[in-house]
Amino acid sequence: MSMKRSFSARLLALSAVACLAATLTVSAPAQLMHHTKKPRKVSSTDPLAGVSSKQPDKELFDKAMTALKKGKYDVARLDLQALLTTYPESEYQMRAKLAVGDSWYKEGGAAALQQAEAEYKDFITFFPNQPEAADAQMKVGDIYYQQMEKPDRDPTNADRAEQEYRLMVQQYPDSTLVPRAKQRLREVQEVLAQRQYTIGAFYATHDNWPASIARLQTLTDSYPLYSKSDLALMQLGDNYAAEAGIASRLNINGAEKERLIAAYDDRAADCYSRVVTRYPMAPHVEDAREKLIALGRPVPEPTQTELAESEAEEQSRANIKLKDRAILLVKHGPSTLEAARVGEPLMTPAKTVTAPEVSKENIAIFNAAAGRPASPATAATPSPDVANGTAAPRTGDAAVPNSGGGASGSTGLGVEILNPNGNAVDNNSGNSSTGAAPPAATPPASEGTGAPAPAPAAAGDNYGLKSVGPANTAPLPPVEKPAEAQTQVNDVKGGPTGNAQVQTGTPAPGKKHKKNPKVKTDQSAESSSTNKKKKGIDKLNPF
Repeated sequence: MSMKRSFSARLLALSAVACLAATLTVSAPAQLMHHTKKPRKVSSTDPLAGVSSKQPDKELFDKAMTALKKGKYDVARLDLQALLTTYPESEYQMRAKLAVGDSWYKEGGAAALQQAEAEYKDFITFFPNQPEAADAQMKVGDIYYQQMEKPDRDPTNADRAEQEYRLMVQQYPDSTLVPRAKQRLREVQEVLAQRQYTIGAFYATHDNWPASIARLQTLTDSYPLYSKSDLALMQLGDNYAAEAGIASRLNINGAEKERLIAAYDDRAADCYSRVVTRYPMAPHVEDAREKLIALGRPVPEPTQTELAESEAEEQSRANIKLKDRAILLVKHGPSTLEAARVGEPLMTPAKTVTAPEVSKENIAIFNAAAGRPASPATAATPSPDVANGTAAPRTGDAAVPNSGGGASGSTGLGVEILNPNGNAVDNNSGNSSTGAAPPAATPPASEGTGAPAPAPAAAGDNYGLKSVGPANTAPLPPVEKPAEAQTQVNDVKGGPTGNAQVQTGTPAPGKKHKKNPKVKTDQSAESSSTNKKKKGIDKLNPF
């Protein structure tokens, strides 16, 4: 028994020693790991982030950055300005200058963003070759991007954003921010293109074809990545087709009419063909094919490259959901969800087409159809009175730009056919006989003589046009003298005779002027508080 007890005691002692050894083995690495200090990570973009320094410029910069993170922009700017002015040779000069612009940018507001733009421009001027200059230029574009209005509002901020992003891409082509700048440029051009399309569609609803063509032509030539470019080309082709329909109703020579209609049909067919070849994956391709078939023109087939390009553009656009439309109702800025994510944006200023240019082009088409060469007199801009319809046309105003379509006396093509002599245009031959010299101007009447101007020229001297001016050329009658003033009449109430006394301005000759005698009047009938019969408690008042 004693041996068993000693054996069990030894086992217990051995197990206790084993447990103690295991505990020490496990706890020792934990304690070592607890006392081991990990190395501090150093940011690759900030080489001075891991450097502990007690330099005053470093302390000022760190203090400013801490205030900037907490939203204390005024405190951060004070520290940064102190650093810039006190330590001009500090290695933090460049970063402090950029941080001043960042403080204004993060503060927000129209005035703060304007100040941020000035700070970024100064930074680019002082440090043009630094990598941070591209960041500063990018933020200048972002300033105007944030302030963009909707397409139907003022496009000033959108135009400035386009200029700044384009400048960033051109000046810093090696920057890592170039892809982001190009995407922002596509979004800005989407807004500008939407503005052109909205205005062009509005003019089309009012049959103002030259103005509508000018807007849509600017859009299709300058912004090919627009999400509704196919619809814009369809509207542009419909505008030319409408002008062809107006030309078919003109009372001109049959051969001339056919050439004029064919010229506008060619332009419409060119627009429809561009839809088929440039945007084969767009929603309105089938409509363009049907229009070409109706015009009797061949339907082109897009190439594999054009198909791949159009498909990539359509796939890159984001789908607008109901939630996005609800946000757009309350959002201040425009929606850019439909902007393309691929393709090269326009890197040159857009070429703007104006309505007068379209009207002059219509004049050239009309002259070409009539077989007449374009002359400076024909393409010249008429006088304002003739264009407005307030005066008779002059010789040489063979065609007048027309801002509206289908107006009375106009062709609806932006031009008017004038016939000043009554027989200048022959409907059968289509020839015009203008070229006579205009009548001499009538000299004005001499000043100070009061003589009337000479009578206008006769009808034969005015090329058959009715003279404008008064028919009666007799001298004006003399100016009449003003009528004499009436005499003053004073009605004296209750006079002895009961008649009104007439008081003239001057006494009669030979008689002395007497003053009006005092007239006694009966005042019993007049209203007075003393003559009224007292009533009630007023009877006790003796006064």
